[in-house]
Amino acid sequence: MTRGFAQGAGGGGRVRLRTLSNLRWLAVVGQSVALFLVYFALGYPLPIVYCVVAIAVSAALNIVLALRYPPTHRLANREATLYLAFDVLQLAALLYLTGGIANPFALMFVGPVVIAAATLNLGNVLILAFIAFASVSVIAIEHRPLPWPEGDILLLPQLYQAGIWTALVIGIGFTSVYAWRIASESARMSAGLAATQLALSREHRLAALGALATAAAHELGTPLGTIAVVARELERALPENSTEIEDVRLLRAQAERCRTIIARLANPEEALLGATARLPLGALLDDIAAPHRGEDLEIRVTVTPPPITSKGDGAAPQVWRAPELLHGLGNIIENAADFAHSLVDVRADWDDQYLRIAVSDDGPGFAPEIFEALGEPYITSRPGHHALAETEIGPQRALDEHEGMGLGFFIAKILLEQTGGVVKADNPPGGGAQVSVSWPRGVIDGAQLPAQTEA
Repeated sequence: MTRGFAQGAGGGGRVRLRTLSNLRWLAVVGQSVALFLVYFALGYPLPIVYCVVAIAVSAALNIVLALRYPPTHRLANREATLYLAFDVLQLAALLYLTGGIANPFALMFVGPVVIAAATLNLGNVLILAFIAFASVSVIAIEHRPLPWPEGDILLLPQLYQAGIWTALVIGIGFTSVYAWRIASESARMSAGLAATQLALSREHRLAALGALATAAAHELGTPLGTIAVVARELERALPENSTEIEDVRLLRAQAERCRTIIARLANPEEALLGATARLPLGALLDDIAAPHRGEDLEIRVTVTPPPITSKGDGAAPQVWRAPELLHGLGNIIENAADFAHSLVDVRADWDDQYLRIAVSDDGPGFAPEIFEALGEPYITSRPGHHALAETEIGPQRALDEHEGMGLGFFIAKILLEQTGGVVKADNPPGGGAQVSVSWPRGVIDGAQLPAQTEA
């Protein structure tokens, strides 16, 4: 799924040929009906032959494309731009023959440009918008008379025609920019969420092994029990001085060991998250931080108990090792380690209402140009890494290669919010960057497994 999306967003393939063909057929039908009403029903004079030829060319293009490509064929950006440019020029030819921009159907110039803005990259949208602007400008200056009753001539004031031209140009520009921005933001968010699901699915693969272990435990329990019973009977039947009795005792001991392991795997909670489903807060943070420690980098974990006046015994909370929590905090610590000079400080504290974790580093802090956009997908300040540019409507590569694309903090924020946490980022006065997360008590340290992580 993710690879197909990346290919479609980068090199084209976001719009099917059938979609454009159906829209073109709709335009052919609408143009034909309008031509019939004006020429035959109202009796207005117009160059009917040339108009029919313009409509027939559009219909012929649809027929040729239907014969050449399958209905599910997806158009690359260049192909879609060419076909939409044809639609703009065909409409311009019809309007040239029927009054130019004085024709009320000049509003239809907006259609192809908006379709391009919703499906193509910015460069192709600008090309199509330029063609539309040029077409509007040409038919505003040079065109055939507007169809009108014989003997009457409709002459619109030049100032009014200039107003129509201005309205068309502004309308095309505004609607295309608006549609492109909405489509771009939607594609970026969809791709970011897909990457989040990909990262979470990796965490859940290990959890799924527990479910398999549970099934295996139920299947293996009976034969292992039989082996243990038979071994015990053999041990009783053999004399003490028998040479085989030690082997029988070893067999029975190993069978009992297997039954003990299987009994532990059969525990539902341990099957989901492993034998250590819950850890003290400090031990959990040490476990998450361990893979990111290095010779030239210190990751310091500090757990501060509540004041004596607080309720409770002051013991560290037992936190569930939920996949969302492990991956989310791991991403934040990894980001801090990447930008830190020599120290990453992980601090945790709690009281009667909240459990809080803050990760800070002694690096340069969040760049001002990305600070306001933190939490959005494809926002990065890593040197040499590619985030999604403002001129791109979707990711250029597969989402399973998301490292360095500006998704780390976005994924961490989404996953931690799924556990009930509130994520905040800032540049503290002392320098560096800090990301803090807070949870209401009982959400990740309650007596039951958090609902967000249940299978």
